[in-house]
Amino acid sequence: MANSILASIISMGGLGLVLGGGLALASKKLTVKTDPRVDAIIEALPGANCGACGYPGCSGLARSIVENKAPLNTCPVGGAEAAAKIAKIMGVTEIDNDVDKKIARVLCQGGKTEAKLKSDYRGVKSCRGASLVNGGPKSCPFACIGFGDCIKVCPGGGITMGNNGLPVIDEEKCVGCGLCVKECPKSVIALTSIKNEVHVRCRSTLKGKDTRNVCSIGCIGCGRCEKACPFDAIHVKDNVAVIDYDKCRNCMKCVESCPTKCITSAFPQRKKAQIDKDKCIGCTICAKKCPVNAITGKLKEPHQVNDEICIGCGICEEKCPKDAIQLVRPDNKPSTAAS
Repeated sequence: MANSILASIISMGGLGLVLGGGLALASKKLTVKTDPRVDAIIEALPGANCGACGYPGCSGLARSIVENKAPLNTCPVGGAEAAAKIAKIMGVTEIDNDVDKKIARVLCQGGKTEAKLKSDYRGVKSCRGASLVNGGPKSCPFACIGFGDCIKVCPGGGITMGNNGLPVIDEEKCVGCGLCVKECPKSVIALTSIKNEVHVRCRSTLKGKDTRNVCSIGCIGCGRCEKACPFDAIHVKDNVAVIDYDKCRNCMKCVESCPTKCITSAFPQRKKAQIDKDKCIGCTICAKKCPVNAITGKLKEPHQVNDEICIGCGICEEKCPKDAIQLVRPDNKPSTAAS
């Protein structure tokens, strides 16, 4: 009996050794070799694993970069700093940074003092949760709820809550990842080009009278912006003004004409054209192309810009063959009043 037990132990032990050796051999043979650059790139990335780049976390992006399936500057959170580290890892000396940066903007101004309440919500302070209870506490069904779900998902700490109960986005910190856009249940946050300075900060498609009843600063679809725009870049659609950014030149005429001030600019003052008299040859092209006749001057003599008329559209700057015109903003400080 003892001999049979001993034999069993020996046979089982031998079998274990054989199987263990086989697994060890298979492990060596079947191991997928990892490119060391993948691990190096993962270290260079911020480690947010937010998915804002469109890849499954930082490791997924790192593999795609090594496989030349993703640009070196794909990570919006890491920005230029991470891109520079990755370029060094990949042995690249130049990075194409000519990218139209996108930043998040809050397209609603219906805060505590502007938007009326229809109920006293006392549930969990979550925008998504509150929106499930009769559309949220505000009378305007399109208004920002203001409980800060967007703040919680922002990987760069670029969103804070303003005193008026609306999120405020720090454009310097915003990396354009779009996570706040996806999180907002009311779709009042949008990614737009940093070049787009003018925005309709209302999403309500209610009729003008109904909008007035629920918010003092909403778009009433009056159409004054349409008439004021020299470039046919803004139209009222479904009772709310919509900007065509392919045509918009940030001239701010719509901002000035809006009676409810729901159209705002990132800057308090528009740019103005300035002519370098030493470069100007008096070709008159700028004067002919100016849509508001703000430029005057005789042929072959330096021209002048009437600052009172100039709308800063930049057409003269684009058309000048001698690069003698540039747009200059009187006050380069962004407006904070809009948020």
